[in-house]
Amino acid sequence: MTKHFFIGIMLLLGTSLLSASDANTTTATVTPFTGKIQKLAVKQPLIDPAYNMPIDMKSKLLCEATLKNGKTVYFVSVKSMMMVYLHQDYFKKHKLLEDDMQTLYVRDYLTGEKLEAPKAVYVFGSRIIGPHGDDLIPLANETKAKIFEAKYGGHKILPYTRIDQGLIRYLDM
Repeated sequence: MTKHFFIGIMLLLGTSLLSASDANTTTATVTPFTGKIQKLAVKQPLIDPAYNMPIDMKSKLLCEATLKNGKTVYFVSVKSMMMVYLHQDYFKKHKLLEDDMQTLYVRDYLTGEKLEAPKAVYVFGSRIIGPHGDDLIPLANETKAKIFEAKYGGHKILPYTRIDQGLIRYLDM
């Protein structure tokens, strides 16, 4: 009986010491549950308006357009951006685009430098495949385009003025 009594006293002292040390170190207040369940704000990914694909902000093919209302729209590639640009009325009618596109930007594939789309040149027919198949690869100038072609192939170097609905439709087949 003394053995059990001694073990009981030790357990009682141990738990009271633990609870006393917990009381000294715990300073957080506990708020009671009110019965309301709150949804956590989940940031929605940016979606490409042409292909309904999530935007990868680290992609070498990332393009963007500034709208007349000042907002920025992102695209997965040149093909996607040009498809929307050439069919703005359709995309606005279906509420996939808020306003007219004012300024278009691409990134030089080799350096990542942000360029106005009309100032860039584009390689057609390279081995680089965009997120939605064949695409145009933007580069800052013809010299960089030739360097790119030597490494990744390509059939033609095109100025911005040669990008039209027929070319975009061909790339999207």
